[in-house]
Amino acid sequence: MDKLKAMATFVQIADAGSLTAAAKAGGGSLPAVVRSLASLEAHLGVRLFNRTTRRISLTAEGRQYLDRCRTVLSAVTDAENELALDAAEPSGQLVVTAPALFGQMYVAPAVTRFAQRHPKVRVRLLLWDRVVNLLEEGVDVAVRIGPLHDSSLVAQTVGSLRRPVVASPGFLAGRGEPAHPEDLRGAPCVGFTFPMPGGWTFHEGERQFQVPIQCNLEFNQAAPAAEAVLAGLGFGMFIEYQVAPYLADGRLRTVLEAFEPPRRPISIVYPHARGLPARTRVFVAWMKQELGAHAFGH
Repeated sequence: MDKLKAMATFVQIADAGSLTAAAKAGGGSLPAVVRSLASLEAHLGVRLFNRTTRRISLTAEGRQYLDRCRTVLSAVTDAENELALDAAEPSGQLVVTAPALFGQMYVAPAVTRFAQRHPKVRVRLLLWDRVVNLLEEGVDVAVRIGPLHDSSLVAQTVGSLRRPVVASPGFLAGRGEPAHPEDLRGAPCVGFTFPMPGGWTFHEGERQFQVPIQCNLEFNQAAPAAEAVLAGLGFGMFIEYQVAPYLADGRLRTVLEAFEPPRRPISIVYPHARGLPARTRVFVAWMKQELGAHAFGH
């Protein structure tokens, strides 16, 4: 017995409402449909339909099996479609968005390499420090940092990032290193984007709390905020990639590491999983490999 073919015939019978109608819909003969159903029921050891001379109806087992058959047959169709797509070179327009600085540092180089590898794909990269509505704004793929709140999107996590408090060695030498987040009350701080409502967030054991901060300077971009912290104008809280070069060469130091909030996930998101164009599917796989190579969170 060809099990997949028998499952497809069973679904046809359920959809058509009769053996005769299923035979016509499938382009086969009535005896072949009857034999297929009988073989499937014998294999499963259950009756899938209640049959009389006038009507046919699903049994409880038949209704349960029907849902599983639809899932299996849909997965087989998707797999076949993916193979067909793989046989063709990806092409067409692809719109991608990412946070501005992270996009400049990590996404744009990966996108450039993708474009070199797949010249038939026209890629448009939008670097914005705001949450983009993918469906409303015509975006195919987004790279996002932080918790995801839209359950309609498919998300693939590729790493995570710390959110440390940093300061320059000279500033710390003059002021002293804080032992607890409460030590930041009244201390000079540099704000990035906007002061967080209630202050900066910290964790102590299982407890989350906020400390009010006093921003001598506020910026809507990370780069000038980091420069101000480098100049010794106060403490700053950043996502680690925003100050990674300065931490690496010692021009900034992290403080209060034991009180940092949970790491922020890096995710590749897109509107739906089924029926993705080859260019989108290939690009998502490419970005997973490219961003994964940086070992964020490892």
